[in-house]
Amino acid sequence: MPKSQTRNLSLCRSLIIVMLLVSPVCPFSHQSEVQIRRPVVGRLARVPQQLYNRNEWTPWAGWSECSRSCGGGASIRRRTCITKNPVGAPCLGEPRQYKICSREACPPGSVEFRELQCRAFDDQPLIAGSSYRWTTFHGGSDPCELSCLALGHNFYYNFGRVLDGTSCSEEPGAACVNGRCLKPGCDWIFGSEQQEDVCMVCGGRNSSCLHHQNIYQSVQSGLFGYNEVTVIPAGATHIRVTDNSRNYLALQNKYFQFVINGNWKISIPGEYDVAGTKLLYRRSADTWESFEVPGPTQEDLHIMVLSTDKSSGIEYEYWLPPERYALYHGNRSPLRQHQHTSNLLPWEPPTPTTTTTTTTTTTTFPATARPNSGGRPVRRPSQRPGSRLEREENQSNFLPENRGAGHCGKCRRVKGRVERQRQYCQKDFVFRAKVLGKVYVGVETRYDVQIIHTYRNRYRLEHREYLWAPNRCDCPLLEEGYQYVLMVRRHINYEQTLNRILLEEDSYAQPYRPREDSLLRPLEELCSNRGPRTRPRV
Repeated sequence: MPKSQTRNLSLCRSLIIVMLLVSPVCPFSHQSEVQIRRPVVGRLARVPQQLYNRNEWTPWAGWSECSRSCGGGASIRRRTCITKNPVGAPCLGEPRQYKICSREACPPGSVEFRELQCRAFDDQPLIAGSSYRWTTFHGGSDPCELSCLALGHNFYYNFGRVLDGTSCSEEPGAACVNGRCLKPGCDWIFGSEQQEDVCMVCGGRNSSCLHHQNIYQSVQSGLFGYNEVTVIPAGATHIRVTDNSRNYLALQNKYFQFVINGNWKISIPGEYDVAGTKLLYRRSADTWESFEVPGPTQEDLHIMVLSTDKSSGIEYEYWLPPERYALYHGNRSPLRQHQHTSNLLPWEPPTPTTTTTTTTTTTTFPATARPNSGGRPVRRPSQRPGSRLEREENQSNFLPENRGAGHCGKCRRVKGRVERQRQYCQKDFVFRAKVLGKVYVGVETRYDVQIIHTYRNRYRLEHREYLWAPNRCDCPLLEEGYQYVLMVRRHINYEQTLNRILLEEDSYAQPYRPREDSLLRPLEELCSNRGPRTRPRV
């Protein structure tokens, strides 16, 4: 083909391509546009459909038959994951649950469950046609494997996993389920994290009972014999009594019969059956001792002290249902009457005598200061390490002057960066709390609060606490149902009979807001739990 024709043909092709590109009705360009947009629209349309079609569990099936008739077997229930989205995430959680069943103890003389499983292989051909008689072997490497010792021989054999519900450790309640040693929660389901709260409610939040704590301090010294500390009413839970002196704690039941350390005989530490529950008695070599009772108790308990030396203060606390709390700590509470105190000397016949003791209930009586001291107590002798009576070194534990209801003026407003930082480092407690109630008691105001978050606390806090304001003027003003950030201190009166949280008029008290929380966070680096951090000298 001549060169001129070739050149004309190339020019014609180029012209056709240019016309197709610039033509507004080009079918190819329109088709390309449709093909480009279609996948994008499809992806947008599939996103909500994927979110809607999530994989879900079916409801739990019923519990299976128990693996044992007594002694704590195990039963199982199952559920299935419904796959709605093959490319989605699997269902979260376990497809099986195990729980304890048949919790009644087996009759006396019954064969132990693991031993019974080993005996099931008696006289069965095992090794080279030989048969043996078997008993439990406790030296196996896995507690959930059935290791059995051949009677009359020096070897044992592993028969595989034990049956579900077989105990696997010395810890009460732990059992083997599906080859794993698990401990059940308070709902009796193995692997559950549900726990009883202080009110003995499974999965509760300590909201169905009220806390009572107190410190017993005898006014007179040299009392020798048994003296009553307090009466803990029936129905109490999480009882704890501690003492750190040369005296001895003692316990009487509702019939005034001694259970521990009675009749001038000292009992050994250990676990005792008391009032339908267990009591753990502990005593150390350095004179510290305690009573711990989980409860609930089925009868009144009389806490006594065998006095051989001056008492340094006996601390006790417990929890009660609201109706029983009102009965025993109301205005006509029998616990507010003079307590029965008997000075039983070993060389005299037991004759009851009355001795004046001081037992002040922290939920009602205001704190008192030493007469003629201007409201400021003298320095107390040092207490034992770790005691709730232990104070910091600033010696600022005095009660402000009370403002009666008829002498209320304008409340002082405490706010600002300087006051926030100063009180954060100096006060004993910095926390966020919700006000649940307010009661006027004498010339004071008592706030019932729920602790939501603690920023800084030098001493232990409960989930619910009482705050005491030494006035009835609502200074500072805390309204029920609202949350506040509070900076308060702990107060112990001169007689050491009160141990409570004091909300002073100049306490930092601000309504909780996210901004307030952001202003407190940097102060965590500035102040530790023991006060302001000092910079090292260069």
